[in-house]
Parts: sequence; C-alpha cells; structure tokens
Amino acid sequence: MDREIHQGCIAFEGIRRIASGALAEVALKAKAVSDRGAQVLIFDDATSEPIEVDFRGSADEVLRRLAQPESKPVATAEAPRGPGRPKLGVVAREVTLLPRHWDWLNAQPGGASVALRKLVDAARRTNEGKDRVRRSQEAAYRFMSAMAGNRPGFEEATRALFAGRREHFDQLIAPWPRDVRDHAKKLAALAFDGPAAAQAGS
Repeated sequence: MDREIHQGCIAFEGIRRIASGALAEVALKAKAVSDRGAQVLIFDDATSEPIEVDFRGSADEVLRRLAQPESKPVATAEAPRGPGRPKLGVVAREVTLLPRHWDWLNAQPGGASVALRKLVDAARRTNEGKDRVRRSQEAAYRFMSAMAGNRPGFEEATRALFAGRREHFDQLIAPWPRDVRDHAKKLAALAFDGPAAAQAGS
C-alpha cells in the first residue's frame, strides 16, 4: 500500500495498544518495543491494512526509510496523447461493453465519456452511505481477523458485524482484551450507525 509518514495508524504489542497517531511517531515507539525483542503489528487506522516498517538501524534510519517513496513499477513509454483534457486529470482506460451499451452511450449529450462520468458520479452519490458501511465492515473484519481470529466468539461476532447487529456484536467481543475490543468497536461503529444515518438522509 502507499505509505505516508503522516498517515494515521495504530500499533500493538501482542494484545496491548502501544501507540497511535502519525506513522512516523508510531514507528519510533514501535521500534523501541521491537528492539526489546517483542513482536509489533502496525495497522492503518482507517482501513486496518498492515503497515510494514523496517526497524533495523537507528531511529533516524527508520524515519529516512519511511520518508522514501515506495518503489513503483517502471512505466512503459506512453503513446502520443490524442484528444482529451489531461489538465483535468482525465485518464484513458479500456471499458468493455456490449454494442447496445455503446449505442446508448454514444447517443447521449456529450458522447460516451461524458455519459459514463455522469453515471459514475450519480452511482457514487447514491451508494455513498452503503460504501461507508462496507468500508467500515471490511476494516473491522481485517483487524479482527489479525488480532482476534482465535478468540472465542470471533465467527459469530463477524456475522453480527456484517448483519448490522451492534448489541450482539458488543456482547460477543466483550470478553476480548480491552485494547483489541475497543479498537474493533471503533472500526465497526460506522457499520452500525451508517445504515440509519443513510436512511435518515434519504
């Protein structure tokens, strides 16, 4: 994943939360723990994607490595640009549709590209609430799988998470270690609040 030293993250030593905040600050605290021989896990605070940090060397060396952009695949030479509006960030990608879809798109005011952009924007607005709920569920599940996959009630708590049953979810994870339980509840909050909020907004 793309790494920014200012991105929000959270670090755990076993079941104990040891730091949260910007990656640079969390990495330094995690390094001190790692240097004692303890295992440390760092997660993106929003997505729960794991963040790999190389703790070798001094603190300054760790920070320098974090500040370096991650290597990207070398891009092949681009073909000459045709008509378009690159200053607006327009990106050409291949879209596969049936002939009837192309016929309909090409008949729309502005042509296929304008029609597709309008359709995507409309879908994004319509599904914004559902997308937030889905991202919350995925983040909570990703964290729970990594930190509590062997805990009692994990499978049932996962089902409660995706079914939107907050009270049952809270009951099932109540026996879990406090820091793990509290972070799981924080990540899952929007999964439970989102549907009601989205419905009220509509």
